[in-house]
Amino acid sequence: APYLRVDGKTGDIYTTETSIDRESLRECQHLLPGEPCFLEFEVSITDLILNSSPRLLEGQIEVLDINDNTPNFASPVLTLSIPQELFGLQVAEDQDEKQPQLIVMGNLDREQWDSYDLTIKVQDGGNPPRASSALLRITILDMNDNAPKFEKALYEAELSENSPVGHSVLQVKANDSDQGANAEIDYSFHQASDMVRRLLRLDRTTGLITVQGPIDREDVNVLKFSVMAKDKGANPKSARTQVVVTIKDMNDNAPSIEIRGIGLVTHQDGMANISEDVPVETAVALVQVSDRDEGENAVVTCVVAGDVPFQLRQASETGSDSKKKYFLQTTTPLDYESVKEYTIEIVAVDSGNPPLSSTNSLKVQVVDVNDNAPVFSQSYTEVAFPENNEPDDLVMEVSATDADSGSNAKLVYSLVTDPSSKGSFTIDPDSGEIRVKAVLDREQRERYEFLVVAADKGSPSLKGTASVAINVMDRNDNDPKFMLSGYNFSVMENMPPLSPVGMVTVIDADKGENARIQLSVEQDNGDFVIQNGTGTILSSISFDREQQSTYTFRLKAMDGGDPPRSAYVGVTINVLDENDNAPFITSPSNATYKHILPHTSPGQQVSKVKAEDIDSGVNAELTYSITGGNPFELFQISPHSGDITLEKEILRKHHGLHRLVVRVNDKGKPSRHGTALVHFYVNETLANRTLLDTLVGHSLDTPLDIDIAGDPEYERSKQRSNILFGVIAGIVAVTLVIVLVVLVRYCRQREAKSGYQAGKKETKDLYAPKQASKSGKSKSKVKKSKSPKPPKPTEDEEETGLQKSLKFNLMNDSVSDSPRIHLPLNYPPGSPDLGRHYRSNSPLPSIQLQPQSPSASKKHQVVQDLPATNTFVGTGDNNSTGSEQYSDYSYRTNPQKYTNKQVGELILRPAAAPPLNRGAIWTEVWE
Repeated sequence: APYLRVDGKTGDIYTTETSIDRESLRECQHLLPGEPCFLEFEVSITDLILNSSPRLLEGQIEVLDINDNTPNFASPVLTLSIPQELFGLQVAEDQDEKQPQLIVMGNLDREQWDSYDLTIKVQDGGNPPRASSALLRITILDMNDNAPKFEKALYEAELSENSPVGHSVLQVKANDSDQGANAEIDYSFHQASDMVRRLLRLDRTTGLITVQGPIDREDVNVLKFSVMAKDKGANPKSARTQVVVTIKDMNDNAPSIEIRGIGLVTHQDGMANISEDVPVETAVALVQVSDRDEGENAVVTCVVAGDVPFQLRQASETGSDSKKKYFLQTTTPLDYESVKEYTIEIVAVDSGNPPLSSTNSLKVQVVDVNDNAPVFSQSYTEVAFPENNEPDDLVMEVSATDADSGSNAKLVYSLVTDPSSKGSFTIDPDSGEIRVKAVLDREQRERYEFLVVAADKGSPSLKGTASVAINVMDRNDNDPKFMLSGYNFSVMENMPPLSPVGMVTVIDADKGENARIQLSVEQDNGDFVIQNGTGTILSSISFDREQQSTYTFRLKAMDGGDPPRSAYVGVTINVLDENDNAPFITSPSNATYKHILPHTSPGQQVSKVKAEDIDSGVNAELTYSITGGNPFELFQISPHSGDITLEKEILRKHHGLHRLVVRVNDKGKPSRHGTALVHFYVNETLANRTLLDTLVGHSLDTPLDIDIAGDPEYERSKQRSNILFGVIAGIVAVTLVIVLVVLVRYCRQREAKSGYQAGKKETKDLYAPKQASKSGKSKSKVKKSKSPKPPKPTEDEEETGLQKSLKFNLMNDSVSDSPRIHLPLNYPPGSPDLGRHYRSNSPLPSIQLQPQSPSASKKHQVVQDLPATNTFVGTGDNNSTGSEQYSDYSYRTNPQKYTNKQVGELILRPAAAPPLNRGAIWTEVWE
């Protein structure tokens, strides 16, 4: 305003009858050439539908310049004296301005022509162009050929605003190399504005610029002008310099506070009217705070003074520190009944030193509305009312008040009930008395809740509510009732005494003592007790389903009314089975065996495992499996029936005793099991039952993780045969080599005729076991002979060859009569531990061959494994097998090893039962 207006409905912005003159606008008077001129405006926008606080929209309109000003000379007549004639005019641009220059085109002669009058015309570039002219009078003087020269091309200075008159600003100085009057300089303003000539004084002689008027930065912040220096010669010459004076700000302006109406809130004579029901943060005024100073002097802080429910909120983020806009808005709801009028004082303080402040105030009148709803003396009321009442009985009375007056304080009462209780109660609209219209039954409904409404007669009407709760009091008019007509509980056997076996639920439609139930066991024999309160039945005994599977008794429930009421119910306890019994093997016995002929066909049933479980249900369902003793997978058992069938054809290695470990599991959780040992004897006959009984007896002492199945030495006997043939072949080859060596040495000795028969001794040594000390001496004697020594196998080579069939053990002690056990070094993989069947209590007698010489025990002894058949055959016939393999314990002496000489007796005695996979040991002693 007053240049712009806005349409209140459309938001269109129009100009007014006040025209806009860019040159006269205060904001645009001190703009530099080329800088835009803006006219700022602000518009408030209020949403009438949402009734929200107004929003502030800020904008600016650029005022464009039109060519509405004519250029003018400073004087209609311009006088310039020059000594010559013949002139020309050219225009030069100097420091953003055009300077007309008069050019002398030829020689001038003051005596012939002492003055010239010229007309100079100036024209702008507008459309249409504007022009003016002036008379230039030229006087020809004597020659002055040196012009003054300023020390600086540009003079700059800072001047504090409010500087006193006479305060020195700066001094310009020019020098002229001429002498006399031609060197005297006169200083003057050149093209200076009226403001410069009004504020500053230039001493024409010294060039000192001083203050001669009030300096106010807010009017002008920079003074730009030129100073001309002209000498006093007959033909004066001049020079110009530029001067820029910057006005420094002083905190000489207090902040300005402008309070205007905003949105729908109008102001009149410094007062605003606002309804008390406006929402919080409603804007009542637009406050603009500005400071004409700059920098810290223009940083303004604005607050609301005093304890009033109003505050300032910044309305725009585009403002500067020197110009800010705020909404003056409410902080709490207004209440006409409490405060009818507010005087709001706004204080603005700048940040200068010292700071300056200003205040402005606004009066706000609160307009009364019907904003007080009726209020009940108690917002919640709870009463107790007995059931089986009489209709139209008085229940209670309610009352409410209204802080308003007149019709706004007159009240009308009504009830708001849910559909289920509609018509049960009524209220008097004037007195507030509440009465019951129906007979109440607590068992059907124990509590009624509804609202009592008090409405005033204001416009619009306001309402107040209160909650009413009516608790119906109980009377003992209902028997206790069990939830079921009979109870059946199932419990696991083996539960400890006082364990819960079931829970009954009994209800009583009454309440309080009328519904307090006492439970007891009828026909009480002490087996069961019941807990009052929880209805949990506890057992006084531990159940055993196998002894008793069902219990029955009766429970009594009696309430605490006067007189009391009671009810009865029957209870049955079913004892469920627990998997507390493992399967029991009924057949076969662990000490029995079943004879199987070698030609039995695969798929034929050979035995059956029978077992029982005294549990019931899945706990008694049994499954059968073979867990050990079946390395050849020769047998298979039915998991359901326990039938054992022969699965494969019986081979030679399957002959002998088989022990199956059969496991019988029930299907309980956790599962229990029993283990049966099923023995099978695979052979053509049962001639030696004593041996078989012994094998079965030892099987019972053998760990279950050790397999007993068939002939453990069958595979080993075949391996031994191959090894024996290899050893014999090696011995024959070695013997041939030794014989050749002996013959060669014998022939050489005879040729030497030494008479020493070394070859005979060498031959003997080759066939005899090595002697520790004597052999060493013999070797020394042989070394003395020059004849070559025959090749001889090393000890490692001999032992390697012999270990393929025999195990050597050097013993220093004499052979005693006690049994001796020598363990083999290796055994075929998977060999059964049949050695455990032959312990030291074996019925076999010791067989002993005494040596002929007492020194025989100190000679080499050979320890050899018995054949895999464990038949104690002294001949070492490992390959002899037959259908009567286990029928006897035979002994056959070895044939004579040397035909010409008996070197000793062979001692052979069976040792105590060797460990698993090991045959009996026999010892050969010779000299």
